[in-house]
Amino acid sequence: MQEKFDVQQGTLALMVLRTLDVLGPVHGYGIGRRIEEISQHKLTLNYGTLYPALNRLEQEGLITSEWGVSENNRRAKYYSITRSGKKRLASDQREWKQTSIIMDLFLDPALGSR
Repeated sequence: MQEKFDVQQGTLALMVLRTLDVLGPVHGYGIGRRIEEISQHKLTLNYGTLYPALNRLEQEGLITSEWGVSENNRRAKYYSITRSGKKRLASDQREWKQTSIIMDLFLDPALGSR
């Protein structure tokens, strides 16, 4: 059985922005599914967390929403990244890459032998 992990605090917004940047307009359920797929189903995404995050990102002007019809012929809210969202995405990506490099240095087993 594959171990699943919760989405770490502060990463969900980055994942949402990246998903919208790559895919274009997507409804909330589709965003959640894409995040799970990209993580190879190692992340557990709580939809009760996703929708408030989408609302927050919209209030911050990083995404916009528009009602449309889903592939199942149901009414759905589609989200798109804004210009401000693209700027935030670029900034957050740089920060997370730098944090990842630093954490790799600390978690490297060879570090303990120095």
